[in-house]
Amino acid sequence: MKPVTANNVEDYVERYGLLFLGFIIYLSFFFNLGSVPLFDLDEGAFSEATREMLASGNYITTYLGGELRFDKPILIYWLQAVSVKLFGLNEFALRLPSSLAATAWVLIFYKFVKYIYDRKIALLSAIFMASALQISVIAKAAIADALLNLCIASSMFAIFLYIQTEKKLWLYITFAAIGFGVLTKGPVAIMVPFVVTFIYFALKRDLLFWLKSVFNPIGILIFLLIAAPWYWLEYQDQGMKFIEGFFFKHNLSRFENSFEGHSGSFLYYIPVLLVGTMPHTGILLVAFSQLKTWFKDERILFLTLWFGFVFIFFSFSGTKLPHYVIYGYTPLFVLMALGFEKIRSSLWIILPVAILMTALIFLPEIAQAILPTIKDEFAKALIIEGKELFGWRYKMEIAILFAALLIVWKMQYSNFVKVVFTSIISILLINGTVLPTYAALAQQPIKDAALFTKKHKLSVVMWGINMPSFMVYSQNLVPKRVPKNGEIVLTKVTKLKEIESYQPIFKKYGIVIVRVNKMKNK
Repeated sequence: MKPVTANNVEDYVERYGLLFLGFIIYLSFFFNLGSVPLFDLDEGAFSEATREMLASGNYITTYLGGELRFDKPILIYWLQAVSVKLFGLNEFALRLPSSLAATAWVLIFYKFVKYIYDRKIALLSAIFMASALQISVIAKAAIADALLNLCIASSMFAIFLYIQTEKKLWLYITFAAIGFGVLTKGPVAIMVPFVVTFIYFALKRDLLFWLKSVFNPIGILIFLLIAAPWYWLEYQDQGMKFIEGFFFKHNLSRFENSFEGHSGSFLYYIPVLLVGTMPHTGILLVAFSQLKTWFKDERILFLTLWFGFVFIFFSFSGTKLPHYVIYGYTPLFVLMALGFEKIRSSLWIILPVAILMTALIFLPEIAQAILPTIKDEFAKALIIEGKELFGWRYKMEIAILFAALLIVWKMQYSNFVKVVFTSIISILLINGTVLPTYAALAQQPIKDAALFTKKHKLSVVMWGINMPSFMVYSQNLVPKRVPKNGEIVLTKVTKLKEIESYQPIFKKYGIVIVRVNKMKNK
């Protein structure tokens, strides 16, 4: 084997593209997986519900803080529970199911795109997916979204292959994937393939084929065998509380109304797309410039309808959360790969990351400059006390990666090679520097406070703050309420003004534990 040199590096990257993809998957989905504290609210809530499941031995109904939790179905909790049984109650174990699901999602995606196009388009599409900011984040998060996207994508791949081949096996795989999706997050796993294929066949004027596929009795039986048992058992256990809590509150109400304050305009998902596809935002913009070509054959039509439906539907939804649009990212990465050859300047490849790095380097100075205008006293406390985390080491790490990015830009490599190395640099930036620094500021105080109370066997209440990860680390249920005189309370530093007299016990980056001597009279 010839040694790798500047002259033949392109040959190596293209020849061993799958190895580079595997390396990107490792960096994006597994690097630092267990070294960063759980993020509240979502990771803390899922992880605590799993911990309470294991503690109670109730594997049907989930609880959070001792109260019923109907937010999501059961599958992700089961997988987390198995992982915790194998590896212990820690961040690695709680996040591992998501990382494995995301890995399967990327690899199945690669095989599908290679089948309908070719190896180069498949490799590009998979690299775009594995290194995209939002995908990387949900792949390392102890939540249901990576698993759900695996199920939705698998169902869409299988139904398209059934359309192309009419082999019943692909139809049955579609129903199975939908079944697991419904067991992961509910009706959305049915809605996406159901509506997209309806529109596709309506445009093809072949709704009879669609009806025969949707109402295939064997397929429906497969779906019911996978999804129905838990739903039936949960209904038997909780009755109408389950129907009202899960189907009405956490599904229908999310579309009709703004849920828990998560609202936004019709344009909400445009900036989400631009940030969520980083570092490939420039390539996304080039792909959108080719919009008129997106309907030229059956493959692109199917992919466009998939992305378009998800984007438009959730743009009209009353509740808007950044991860909803990810259900439509899978086809978008293919459309980006198809438009990649239109890129003439490699600036489109490196500029988004360069802009992000510049903003991050000067973030501490920007935060200090706007400090007088910030009204939230807790945010002020974080900026003032957390300044030490953004010192020379933080800036040096970003500066080194910035230098590497400039070298990649200046080297006379193909745009494909530059995408590979830009992806690696971007992942190292986010997973090696940004997330650990942010976690140290926002979540490490919660973890340290929880471990402190566990070590000293302190019973606490939570007040003015909602951090379920505290219960994961302390391994105790913590009531959320106003503290009584004599009780120990976990709260924000800004809530101390409502306490007349207290004894400090713990303090870090705006998070405090105090013993209340006397509350102020209201």
